[in-house]
Amino acid sequence: MASLSTTKKAKVGKKTVPIEPIVFHTINYFLLAILCVIMLFPMLNTVAIAFNEGLDTVRGGIHIWPRQFTLQNFQTVLGMHTIFAAFWMSVYRTVVQVVTNILVTSMLAFALSRPEFVLRKPIAIVFVITMYLNVGLIPYFLLIQNLGMINTFAVYWVPTMISAFNLIIIRTYMKSVSESLVESARLDGASDFRIYAQLIMPLCKPTLATIALFVAVGAWNTWFDTFIFNIGAQHLSVLQFELQRLLASAMQAGQAAPGAMAAQAAVGITMVTPQAIRAAITVVASVPILVVYPFLQGYFVHGIQLGGVKE
Repeated sequence: MASLSTTKKAKVGKKTVPIEPIVFHTINYFLLAILCVIMLFPMLNTVAIAFNEGLDTVRGGIHIWPRQFTLQNFQTVLGMHTIFAAFWMSVYRTVVQVVTNILVTSMLAFALSRPEFVLRKPIAIVFVITMYLNVGLIPYFLLIQNLGMINTFAVYWVPTMISAFNLIIIRTYMKSVSESLVESARLDGASDFRIYAQLIMPLCKPTLATIALFVAVGAWNTWFDTFIFNIGAQHLSVLQFELQRLLASAMQAGQAAPGAMAAQAAVGITMVTPQAIRAAITVVASVPILVVYPFLQGYFVHGIQLGGVKE
């Protein structure tokens, strides 16, 4: 019977259009729209709170648009005398960390991907073990101290030159490169370093761009190493650490004098609050990553697929 047919169709003019794809795409787009709203709402809400007057934010009810627009939250954040020096230190630290991590990790991955290197498997196992075992903060601090890297810029990039996770992804992709290309380069007289620099590295651009994004986000958002190792060197302070200190002081002030905040609100005095400062800090810290990400987005999924699948 036509009513029991698994392929339902509707007639449109002289053509027959299947019903199932239309229903599937409609439901699919509807679910994706709901997912987009769920994903975007926290970000839009944070931006709205960042541009909203602090005491008005305490009342609640801010969704995706500020109720009382103000720039005072950003003026407070950007008004710190150390904020711009810390910003450039974060940029410098991120660039150095990305460059050194990509160079050193990719060179090691190239060595471990070569079948003629007899120790490639034991060394790879050692690096994989480091992903599961952690010595703890105190031994790590003592190691950094014995190496003389306390209150130095080296503590930002020397311990992060090699990442086991990034090593596995890059090595997996390098092993998928045709061996005939490498043999052809050797027949032409190319050395191992020339093969790495002029043959393997250009082929690894999608994977390396993805790894660079991972390292850059991690380096930009890190502040704990400044707190542990470089607390005594103000010129080495990074943006995230300065913003964290500002947030901590704002929260302490809000907890210490809630009555004063209410009195100022009663007479119409504008002031910042910890919630507004936290939102402004989030926006300021996120802008550089949001600016860089579109340039690497094209490599992101493609790079992970290439580095994570071995055929």
